[in-house]
Amino acid sequence: MQNNFDLIVFDWDGTLMDSAAAIVYAIQAASRDLGLPEPDDRQARQVIGLGLVDALQRAVPDLPEHEYPRMAERYRHHYLSRDHELTLFEGIEALMAVLAQRGFRLAVATGKSRPGLDRALAHSGLGGYFQALRCADQCHSKPHPQMLEELMEELGAGPERTLMIGDTTHDLQMARNAGTAGLGVGYGAHLREELQALAPLACLDTVEELQAWLLAHG
Repeated sequence: MQNNFDLIVFDWDGTLMDSAAAIVYAIQAASRDLGLPEPDDRQARQVIGLGLVDALQRAVPDLPEHEYPRMAERYRHHYLSRDHELTLFEGIEALMAVLAQRGFRLAVATGKSRPGLDRALAHSGLGGYFQALRCADQCHSKPHPQMLEELMEELGAGPERTLMIGDTTHDLQMARNAGTAGLGVGYGAHLREELQALAPLACLDTVEELQAWLLAHG
């Protein structure tokens, strides 16, 4: 069976790894450390997927620019205190194995830093499945298309043969900006109706549904 896509690009947090709650906690705890108004869960979830500085600017708009480094340090402190406890969503490792067997090229485009992604890949055991990686400290933050454009160039895939999968509007808008197809997952950071507003090919509510869709339409 011929695949409709050559390259499948995954977001990491909230798409492959169940980490949204830990990110929300770290943003809120860092805000408390600096004596700033604490964003509620929804505000914090809305910035998941962005590069760290962009995320903090949006989640904590009262943060003075000179405090960005301190805020980032406190965020990392709180996130790293929990990241060893984080796990993949159930079924993700099996999905990667099936997709690799089907001959897809697989990649990651994430708002994490490269050291953070390398740590997560080592902890999760997924590192061997991906042919290329792009992070927010290597490229413009989502929804800028640079991550996808570089991945397509590196792996020799055109926009019409590339699929971006993510749990946030930032992922789906990046796909639009790069001219690729987008697929939403509704089990992560952003609400299903927010994802659907960007007209993805589909919005799947479980990893099981995601695998079924990819095997039927990928």
